[in-house]
Amino acid sequence: MKHYNDRMRDLREGKKLTQKQISEVLGIRQQVYSKYELGVRSLPLEHLIKLCKYYGASADWILGLTGEEE
Repeated sequence: MKHYNDRMRDLREGKKLTQKQISEVLGIRQQVYSKYELGVRSLPLEHLIKLCKYYGASADWILGLTGEEE
């Protein structure tokens, strides 16, 4: 089972985006976003919501609660 940080990276890389680009969407520094993807820092709910809206993905999928992207 993939952890949410792996799914975040998969989404970003699948769209050929950089961490810098996604950090700008979230309004944070790239270094902070990098820590989310590495699993060093927990993803705040407000950032999860922004990522869901940006990618058009469900929170359940990003969090690994379902196996398919919705």
